[in-house]
Amino acid sequence: MNRRSNYGARRSGGRLMPRVLLVLVLLSGLVLAARGAFRAGPAPEVTIASPAKAIGARTPVTVTASEPTRGLTGVKIEFVQGDRTETIGTKTYAPVSPWAFWGNKTDTEAFKFDVGREVQKNLKQAPATIRVTATRAGSWLRHPDPVVKELVLPVRLTPPSLAVVSSFTYVGQGGCEAVVYRVGETSVKDGVKAGAWFFPGFPLPGGGPQDRFALFSVPYDLAETSQVKLIAEDEVGNSASASMIDKFFPRPLRRDTIPLDDAFLAKVVPPILSQTPELTDKGDLLANYLQINRELRKVDNEQLVALARSSQAKFLWTHPFQPMGSTKVMAHFADRRSYVYRGKAVDQQDHLGLDMAGVAHAPIPAANDGVVVLARFFGIYGNAVVVDHGYGLMSLYGHLSAIEVKEGQTVTRGQTLGRTGDTGLAGGDHLHFAILLQGLPVNPVEWWDAHWLTDRIERKLGPAFPLGK
Repeated sequence: MNRRSNYGARRSGGRLMPRVLLVLVLLSGLVLAARGAFRAGPAPEVTIASPAKAIGARTPVTVTASEPTRGLTGVKIEFVQGDRTETIGTKTYAPVSPWAFWGNKTDTEAFKFDVGREVQKNLKQAPATIRVTATRAGSWLRHPDPVVKELVLPVRLTPPSLAVVSSFTYVGQGGCEAVVYRVGETSVKDGVKAGAWFFPGFPLPGGGPQDRFALFSVPYDLAETSQVKLIAEDEVGNSASASMIDKFFPRPLRRDTIPLDDAFLAKVVPPILSQTPELTDKGDLLANYLQINRELRKVDNEQLVALARSSQAKFLWTHPFQPMGSTKVMAHFADRRSYVYRGKAVDQQDHLGLDMAGVAHAPIPAANDGVVVLARFFGIYGNAVVVDHGYGLMSLYGHLSAIEVKEGQTVTRGQTLGRTGDTGLAGGDHLHFAILLQGLPVNPVEWWDAHWLTDRIERKLGPAFPLGK
């Protein structure tokens, strides 16, 4: 009896297993069918961002769409203003199948583009909408609505107002001037653009809320003034400009020849290489010299421009600058030098200061009151000191044998900064003296002249600049 019962149970169990498997297969099929019928993708995440609060000449916009479950299926970006709708771009994607748990898909994509007067024709000064439509992955029975996001921005097409207040702007090539002007409230950037250089404007001390002034230069290598303009820009790139130069005095570059020999190269190259680890020793004196004269000179100039950005926005001086006494000028400002080695021209560079020589290791006076912003070995200038005089105006003292001040120290006109020497690219003991405006070397002689300061700066700025005589 027990044997028959066990046998029957085994036979029943044997018949049951295929049935169970069949049921499981059918259930799995039903689950997959239901999944395919109902599994739609979740709503995509859409963001629209712009760094500007309005649309102007050319305003950047970034759109990001993401859906990490089944992936993106489609994105459409439109520009809408009034009854006008312009498609900026569309893109479609292949999402993961509703039956699959994984597969190739695009989870996220960012779109970067510009909108504005320079992109959309016939743009009006009225609010505009950036509309993004992101479709969702559907299924047999579900076709969910797309996600629609919008960003509404005002359109500004009018530049800030700009009016020149000062007059009698007379400037020489390589020289400096001042201009006083008034800007509209929408201005966020103003000043003088001169070729590749920009000289920022500042609030006029004691003036009204929109009164500004700028110290500027016509660069030494810019021979005419069509590229020199007073400008004012708003946050969306609308720009106004005005001419303000009444007289311009061209000053052609002087020409000079600098002979090079092995003794000079052997003197100047190794110390500079040892003090400048970012340079690579090329194994040849001339090659190393040219690397210093070209590449390191360029790096030094870029550092001076960067240093000017830290200048204090106030006048740190009230008297004319003073030259170093008991010296003779051995090389002038804006000399275009040809470097000749063994009878062959090997380089050309511009000398942008005054070389002043007198007694060896003579004390060097500060040209004016200010704050020391650099006091160290500085590339082609060797041991050097740079003094900030405010509003981007600085003085540089190069080739020193000794430095007697520290960075951050306040100095007064005539205070000893160090001693003359022949460090850096110097053939003998002397001082390389330069005046810099926003990092651009300018004619130093003007700043020594009290009459020039009165005519060019004091009369324009009035009480904002009380020049002591």
